[in-house]
Amino acid sequence: MSATDCEQPETGWGILEDLPGHPMIWVLIFSELVAFGLFLGAFMVARAIHPAVFAAGQATLNSRLAGFNTLVLVTSGWAAARGTAARDSHRRTARGWLFGAMALGSLFIGIKLFEYAGEIALGNGLETSPFFTLYFLLTGFHLLHVGLGIVILAVVSRSASLTGVETGAALWHMVDLLWIVMFPIIYLVQQ
Repeated sequence: MSATDCEQPETGWGILEDLPGHPMIWVLIFSELVAFGLFLGAFMVARAIHPAVFAAGQATLNSRLAGFNTLVLVTSGWAAARGTAARDSHRRTARGWLFGAMALGSLFIGIKLFEYAGEIALGNGLETSPFFTLYFLLTGFHLLHVGLGIVILAVVSRSASLTGVETGAALWHMVDLLWIVMFPIIYLVQQ
């Protein structure tokens, strides 16, 4: 047996081929993690520069509602994982779990919009303070990703192919992970 007989064909994706789902989703996930990391870094630097402004802004937030919303989103991630596991045996079951993840994601959006309405009713908007500028930009950017994730889950649930479901679930788990990191930084950590 020659050395060339043992080599795998080169597809150009390298280590990304070993991850679940389509390799291109991982390029998107890694780039989004960098973008959110920069956003969160800016938030923490601004909090260090303006601790009183951030403490005052944070005091108006509803951390209990945000905590409940965290449970909603984490549960939706669990449903997406169940959909991935079910795909091996039953496409219909996989679709059901993905629809559950989408429904919980939609509930997350509804709760977040309710929370935004409460802040706006208090007179807090993008231009109120550095805290609210970064709060609305960061959580709004995340909310956009939740909506995009729901669309992607809807698309992959149509065929419920293994690669499709894994691809959608990978993105959905990134959205979960980001919120799990964002929630304590925005709502709980105090300077």
